[in-house]
Amino acid sequence: MRHKKLWLALAAVFVLCFLVLGAGGVHIQREKPPIPSKVLTTDGRLLFDGEAILRGQNAWQSIGGQQVGSVWGHGAYTAPDWSADWLHRESVFLLDTWARAEGAPDYASASAERQGALRARLTGMMRTNTHDAKADTVTIEPLRAEAFISNAAHYSDVFSNGRHAYAIPAGALSDPAKLADLNAFFWWTSWAASTNRPGQSISYTQNWPHEPLVGNVPTPGSTMWSIASVVLLLAGIGALVWYMSRRPEEPEEAPPARDPFAGMKLTPSQRATGKYFLVVVALFLAQIVLGILTAHFGVEGDGFYGIPLAKYLPYAVTRSWHTQVGIFWIATAWLATGLFVGPAVSGVEPKHQKLGVNFLFICLLIIVVGALFGQWASIQHKLGEDTWYWFGHQGWEYVDLGRFWQAFLFVGLFVWLFLTARAILPALKKPTEGRPLTVLFVISSVAIAAFYGAGLMYGQRSHMSMVEYWRWWVVHLWVEGFFEVFATVVMAFLFTRLGVISARVATPAVLFATIIFLAGGIVGTFHHLYFSGSPVSALALGSVFSALEVVPLVLVGREVWSHIRLSRLQGWMAQYRWPILFFIAVAFWNLVGAGLFGFLINPPIALYFMQGLNLTPLHGHTALFGVYGMLGIALMLFSLRMMAPGQRWKTKPLAWAFWCINGGLLAMAVMSLLPIGVLQTMAAIEQGTWWARSAEFLQTPLMNTLRWLRAPGDTLFALGAGCLAWFILGLQTGWSIERADAPVAEPQPLGARA
Repeated sequence: MRHKKLWLALAAVFVLCFLVLGAGGVHIQREKPPIPSKVLTTDGRLLFDGEAILRGQNAWQSIGGQQVGSVWGHGAYTAPDWSADWLHRESVFLLDTWARAEGAPDYASASAERQGALRARLTGMMRTNTHDAKADTVTIEPLRAEAFISNAAHYSDVFSNGRHAYAIPAGALSDPAKLADLNAFFWWTSWAASTNRPGQSISYTQNWPHEPLVGNVPTPGSTMWSIASVVLLLAGIGALVWYMSRRPEEPEEAPPARDPFAGMKLTPSQRATGKYFLVVVALFLAQIVLGILTAHFGVEGDGFYGIPLAKYLPYAVTRSWHTQVGIFWIATAWLATGLFVGPAVSGVEPKHQKLGVNFLFICLLIIVVGALFGQWASIQHKLGEDTWYWFGHQGWEYVDLGRFWQAFLFVGLFVWLFLTARAILPALKKPTEGRPLTVLFVISSVAIAAFYGAGLMYGQRSHMSMVEYWRWWVVHLWVEGFFEVFATVVMAFLFTRLGVISARVATPAVLFATIIFLAGGIVGTFHHLYFSGSPVSALALGSVFSALEVVPLVLVGREVWSHIRLSRLQGWMAQYRWPILFFIAVAFWNLVGAGLFGFLINPPIALYFMQGLNLTPLHGHTALFGVYGMLGIALMLFSLRMMAPGQRWKTKPLAWAFWCINGGLLAMAVMSLLPIGVLQTMAAIEQGTWWARSAEFLQTPLMNTLRWLRAPGDTLFALGAGCLAWFILGLQTGWSIERADAPVAEPQPLGARA
């Protein structure tokens, strides 16, 4: 109870923030865009029914869903955003028809005065909400039905015959009934994006996408809450700096004379975790290859340097695998570290622990292979009705794997929790100074297992607004939230066990960091839901609380300096230099990727124009890999280092890996993703979201050149990954070890600077 106030604050933040997040979910459920039972014309014709909309959503999911373009701004970036594209095409069809009725060749040829009048007419038609809640029907003008037929013909041609510029192969979807349903789904997403909420002057998606033709412009709330988020960010930084300045400076710990792990005898289960790290490296290399193929599809939409790749591995498959494999290898590195650390914390090897570790490893392999094969089979139409959902591709980015594999992974996480908890339980019974860290380790482990279950809270026919709500629980809270708490605790444990940080100092620091991160991070989940059919409350809460997520990053400089100090220590600490340098890279990318590029797109007024454009993957690559990927590598190297503390590594491959991976990521970000994203944002502001995502804009010589400029960074990154793989494999074969069987050298004096 030494840190009673911090524990109470952590509990209060956890409970209160989840109450807010849960209440927000209830509000989204009540205010989500309605799916009408029928869509009728004013003369009584049935255009389609609500079942067609849900069947169309499923048809889109089965062929890759958010890996084939995007809807409401969430998904892939090569094909159009179907909501924005449908809305623009429908608007142009109506305007051209009216212009021709007045004697002009088309809308663009009409006078400015007539164009203004026609736009006003269009806005009145498109934004008027004709949903009858009692009859559960939507009524539209016959001319809009004609626009629907015109658009349906276009999209049916796109998905049946393919589009090189969209990286959609021929036969992506050719069943006429499913194509009709797909068009109904696209129409509904466009209708929700342009139709005013009852009694309000904003659409169900907060006027997203930007489409001046129908009056879709930023709402006053987007501007107001963006200002509020910036003000709160500055206030939060000021409060944190004030709080930290009041705390007395903790004296630096004098490291022990020898490596505390030098005498550690590995348990059978700890040795068994070694193969997990080989899988980590294999999946990491596979992700890089898939990333190269996926990026190349943006230039050559149906092949790879003339090879008809799309026939066997279409873009939807390579991108699905690229994102899924990334999550698999990062999570595997972190979970393997947890399995390794458990016995090291307690000094106890539970009975049959090795058997459990090996069993979990087999389950991991089955999940990875089964999920990836199922995604390919679903997109290639190898699975029957509903089988695609259970064993194939759910269609939601980052949680693409079929529901069976998703449930299997959920169970596997609880097996991991059981193995980790039973190994660490003896340490909880010891009243040591480091016990609070052990408690935090267990709490974060429970959260990792439990919160992945949020991905099971929606079903095959769930409303898309609710799917997005629960999906971001997994992507934001699970990946970006509790995994980060887990990693912070593990890092603190490693440094305290090395004797370079005392538990007395580490415990309040970890508790405080967890509190301020979760204070913004839990409710900050809403910043992913601004334009997903959510009410204004989601926009307000998401913008304000997500600003607080950036506040802890003001401590990055302090964190970097402490790690640099540790990396410069000599004697036995020198052998931990490269794992520590990867921790420094985590801090750097936390500031740049999660902080700078994250806050770039966080304010609602910014994300209104940037959602679905390349500034989003700019944040995604530099934050997901830069923070969590680098952290996975650091934890893996730390675990491998502790497995054989007496070994002397040949660290030149690690040096190449460190600088090439970081340099390649930086080059990819600033030479390609950043300029493409900036140009797209300018296009979205000037003409609309549809134009920024159109093939006409993205296939210009300038944009193609910027895509090719990914090649230098990608090549450098791949070289670094190869060096890392060479080093890890060399630990198994001996070529990465200077003296594999030599006795441990006498401890050298510590504290000297390099």
